[in-house]
Amino acid sequence: MRWLVLPVALYLASCSSGEAQPQAGEDARRIECAQGEGSRFAPDCLVERVSGEEGPEFVVRHPGGAFRRFRIAKDRKGMIAIDGADEAVSALSGEPPVMEVAVGVDRYRFPADLDALP
Repeated sequence: MRWLVLPVALYLASCSSGEAQPQAGEDARRIECAQGEGSRFAPDCLVERVSGEEGPEFVVRHPGGAFRRFRIAKDRKGMIAIDGADEAVSALSGEPPVMEVAVGVDRYRFPADLDALP
């Protein structure tokens, strides 16, 4: 039985291996996010503005290392998810106003004035 432990452990380690995601830059800004169904908003995500092929993009980094990329919609009324199969649904809410964006079961609160992000 002992001889099975090492191969199984090595197999499981290889399944989770992969390139480590780079950390957010020093100019990243903390935003509220809610990850997963039924989760509550908390200031756990970092967002940074980067140059993209079609203009500025916003990379949101989750505390666990996952990330999502967004772009401002051409009509400037919301955000577009650049990666993944799920579409982003955006709504302006609150005072001061925030752009609340949902992608699947994950939700994010961006400042309403995205151009103010570094």
